[in-house]
Order: sequence, then structure tokens, then C-alpha cells
Amino acid sequence: MAATYVTMQELRTNLNIGTLYSDSDVETCCQAAEDQINSFLWFDSAPVVGTALVSNVATVMLANPGIFTVGETVAISGAGSTFNGSYTITGTFPFSTGTSNLLPAFNLQLNYYQNPQGYSFIQYTKTAANQNFRRVLPYGTALGADTKTTAYAANASVREAAMIMAVDIWQARQVSQTGGVSTDVFSPSPYRMGNTMIGKIRGLLAPWMSPKSMVG
Repeated sequence: MAATYVTMQELRTNLNIGTLYSDSDVETCCQAAEDQINSFLWFDSAPVVGTALVSNVATVMLANPGIFTVGETVAISGAGSTFNGSYTITGTFPFSTGTSNLLPAFNLQLNYYQNPQGYSFIQYTKTAANQNFRRVLPYGTALGADTKTTAYAANASVREAAMIMAVDIWQARQVSQTGGVSTDVFSPSPYRMGNTMIGKIRGLLAPWMSPKSMVG
């Protein structure tokens, strides 16, 4: 799917490059900017830290005390080909329920105290060979209903941040190939892609940044 925070045509216009470069090259920079920004924004997601599969039931361990419920659909990625995909949850721990009664409805949170490390588990049907528990490194992602991407794509601050980052990625990409030198005899370099890359646009993204992205 094409990037929406900054589109290919918007980046072409801003860089004033017309049709000099292929669509795929320009789109890659747009998508890279969007992917990086999304890793700092708030979504209904949790890190996948472990997986197992027994008798066609997959169990996924999440580094989160519990945000998903039975019957909810989640998209698993980065957890290996056996587990990646969209699935309907058939079981959770801490336990979840769809009842409207107050106490059962909050079992998911109340049962957190049985699991003080802050991990939770979800299960879904998956026809595949059995697999003993394995850690997932680097962590994968379990994503619930995506109610944010469309809103972020229409948010002026997020769009400006995406444009700034896409331009930086494009310029670093070109300089790495040409060794260009600017008019003030300063030689830009791909090192602009270092740990200050997000720092330069953090002010634009601050109101929508996930607390998980602010650790470290």
C-alpha cells in the first residue's frame, strides 16, 4: 500500500525532481519515513516476545499486561511465517470476557495481579506443526483494530514530520551515491540517519507519541 503521510507526488514536488527518478525509488523514501514515524506513534499494539504451537492452537506471549479480548482480530507480524497473519483470538490470559457485567468485564485487568511481570498471552487457531516455546527477537508486533492511520494521515503535524524525514532520507540516499558537497563546502552524509533523525521532528509528533517509544 502506498504511503499516505507523505505521498510520492508530494515528495517529488517538494524536491523538485519531476520524473527524473523511478516511482519505486521515491515511494521507498515515503514509505520508510511513514514506517519510522509509525514506530513512535500510538496504536493498539503490543510487542510479541514469544510463540508456541500445540495441537493447532497458537499461543503468543505479549509484553503487555493485557489489551486484547476473545473474539477480537489481531494482525501478527515479525513473529515468523508460522504465526504472522490476521487471526481471531480464541483465548487470553489474563482472562477476558464479553459480558457487560462490571466485574467479569474487568477480569482482564484484575487478573493482571496474578501476572505482575506485565506479560499476557493470546491464543488462536493455526494449523501447523507443533512448536515448543521460542523467544521472538527482535520483538514482533500484535496489532488490534487500526483506528489511527487514517487520522494520522490527515494530521498536519504528522504529515509535516513525514515530509521532513522523507526529504532527509532521500538526500542521504543520493549523497551516499554521489559524495556531493554543498555550497558551503560541507559534505552531507548518510549519518544524518543517526539517532537524531527522530529528534529533529519529535516536537511535531509529541502529542501523539506512544509512551513505549519514549523509553531509552
